[in-house]
Amino acid sequence: MCGIVGYTGSEQAKDILIGGLKRLEYRGYDSAGVALERGDGAGLDVFRRVGKVSGLESELEHLDLASTCGIGHTRWATHGRPSVANAHPHSSCDGRISIVHNGIIENFAELREELEGRGHRFTSDTDTEVFAHLIEEAYEGGNGKPGSHDLLAAVREACTHVIGAYGIAAICADEPGVIAVARKDSPIVIGQGATGCYVASDVIALIDATRDVVVLEDGQFARLTPEGVTYTDAEGALIEPAITHIDWDIDMAEKGGHPDFMIKEILEQPRVVRDTLVGRLTGTGELDIDELGLTYEELDLIDRVYVIACGTSYHAGLIANNLIEAWARIPCEVEAASEFRYRNPIITPTTLVVAVSQSGETADTLAAIRDARIKGAKVFGITNVVGSPVARESDGVIYTKANKEIAVASTKSFIGQVVSLTLLALLLAQVKGKMNTRQVKLLFHELGDTAEQIQWIFDTQQEAIHEAALACKDAHSALFVGRGMGAAISYEGALKLKEISYLHAEAYAAGEMKHGPIALIDPGFPVIAVTTKSPVYDKTVSNLKECEARGAKIIAVATEGDEDIKQIADHVIYIPPVRDAFSPITATVPLQLLAREVALMRGCDVDQPRNLAKSVTVE
Repeated sequence: MCGIVGYTGSEQAKDILIGGLKRLEYRGYDSAGVALERGDGAGLDVFRRVGKVSGLESELEHLDLASTCGIGHTRWATHGRPSVANAHPHSSCDGRISIVHNGIIENFAELREELEGRGHRFTSDTDTEVFAHLIEEAYEGGNGKPGSHDLLAAVREACTHVIGAYGIAAICADEPGVIAVARKDSPIVIGQGATGCYVASDVIALIDATRDVVVLEDGQFARLTPEGVTYTDAEGALIEPAITHIDWDIDMAEKGGHPDFMIKEILEQPRVVRDTLVGRLTGTGELDIDELGLTYEELDLIDRVYVIACGTSYHAGLIANNLIEAWARIPCEVEAASEFRYRNPIITPTTLVVAVSQSGETADTLAAIRDARIKGAKVFGITNVVGSPVARESDGVIYTKANKEIAVASTKSFIGQVVSLTLLALLLAQVKGKMNTRQVKLLFHELGDTAEQIQWIFDTQQEAIHEAALACKDAHSALFVGRGMGAAISYEGALKLKEISYLHAEAYAAGEMKHGPIALIDPGFPVIAVTTKSPVYDKTVSNLKECEARGAKIIAVATEGDEDIKQIADHVIYIPPVRDAFSPITATVPLQLLAREVALMRGCDVDQPRNLAKSVTVE
């Protein structure tokens, strides 16, 4: 949530900060701002603007700002509505210290009351401003303590008073060229390039400068200068952090000639399938997951699986639930990570908790992981980001190989998650002796075939998707239905339509229609149905006839060659014939394309939908 970038070196900071913020804008775009050193120790210039980074860029482009050190931020609002006053950076009372912050300060109300009692004046509604005043007090002296007159020491002292999550970067007019950085439960990466040092909340902001970065750990601090970076622990002792090399190219984060990131990322899904599977099967038919972190003996003892996730990742978990129980015959439950740790679930040392998170930094999922580990569970991560908190805090991990995903609505990461969870289900089945190597090889190769099947959808179904979108664009609501695997796909389809087109949508197992939701249907009401060939196909068609009788406009995602479905469906989008277990991979793609098409027809920004951010790093 939110984006941080900072630079100190020999180049002009303004352009570097704006460029970094543009790449981080997927993390939040309610407001943006920068704080720049004047270069002569005279003070800081702070510029803040409501809206996207482009507005801030326009404000700054004609100003002569000769500064070589600064920090910037693009915000997704948590405490305080989007406004100039609530935009970052936030400054101390005298304006000589400015900070940017990601995260949540849980005790900010108490801290603010204490600080106001000592004469501090607040100008925003945010929790972040508390940090600026705490750092000022530690730097200048106050509350009965002398000032440190050391920015990093002041940041370290301020952090001792804060309860919550934070990734912060601070600058001070009295220490030109210095950026002080701290991290707890909110991602921070640091890199050193040829012309200076960089800090950001995501490596994408600094990849042009360096491919070797330090992922700051919880409780670690850093001091950046034009000459280099020093790292310390909470006691101030020097440490040597690990270096992570980034091997993906910046082209992964550019549109590549496409009109928006969402369509670019949807079209990358065949590659995601192939990359996630490459090297995963040995010649003897054994699955090979080097990052597993658990022995086959440990896996064989697993007698219960929880899949914990949020949003789109939760829907991937619903698919995994079906596969794990069907193939491995292990009881499996899917839990919203935000609820998991609050209901005291039954966890033993033979419980496997599978944490699914695109970013690997989702706060609710991380909290659930930590609770599960305390209770003795084995934890396995499914994530897209190497070195992310979920990856580091799990016993093992499968990386989805989706590479960077910029559009807020997850598409290629979802497909990568489903493929990865399918691999995990196959592995558990193999370890438990429920499948032999011949069966595993057959299913593995069929799973790989979905890459070509997705491409077939791109090549043949664009017109059908466009016509179906026309039937939805002026609606006030829509209903997604399916049975079995189709029900899980429907939940994801409804979410995509809601989040990027702002068209209200609900998803139900088709058999539940007559228990209430059918009351929504009147003439012309769109019902989007997943009716692929499966053991429950006839039941699904029967439910659709109930909708047809009430005047619904039916859009069916069906298996190629199914002509009967045209008798009740107004629009049909076909997918190639595929095993029911793998239908979520192919049937999801037309629903992604449909949601995008409807959103564009309604004039919506498909990459940056309102009120949302790519990574949710707060609870």
